[in-house]
Amino acid sequence: MKTLQLTAPVDTLAMEFTRDFDASVAALFAAHADPDLVRQWLGPRDLEMEIAEWDFRDHGSYRYTHRNERGAFSFNGTFHTVRTGEFIVQTFEFDGAPDMVNLEYLWFDDLGDGRSRLRGRSICPTTEARDALLSSGMEGGMTEGYDKLDELLPTL
Repeated sequence: MKTLQLTAPVDTLAMEFTRDFDASVAALFAAHADPDLVRQWLGPRDLEMEIAEWDFRDHGSYRYTHRNERGAFSFNGTFHTVRTGEFIVQTFEFDGAPDMVNLEYLWFDDLGDGRSRLRGRSICPTTEARDALLSSGMEGGMTEGYDKLDELLPTL
């Protein structure tokens, strides 16, 4: 399942996704932990990324900005729980939608034979916020980002 599987379960505030990678859990986790690696894959191909803050630990925080010809798009949040190679809980907020903070869970599953699966769940404050994200082109951006991650992982 090397394609992104994104769903929005009915009667929930959540979006859930799954994506497999031909890389170890250690490499996949490192690509989420190291800001120099995150900068190389997070977001669509037409965006450049600047990371202002990346304190990847329990109760650490992050802030980054994506830029292209359409403008600048800034995001921030807190890493609540970081369990190396296993699990991340973080918040996610887009400056363009203040007070709409998502709670995100990421699980890193070992599939054996040097393969891994990333599973995620993002809980939005309202169904309107969730549906706005889904209609914003988020799925395409996630797909491009994970395709870039696929290209990066063999180099780790």
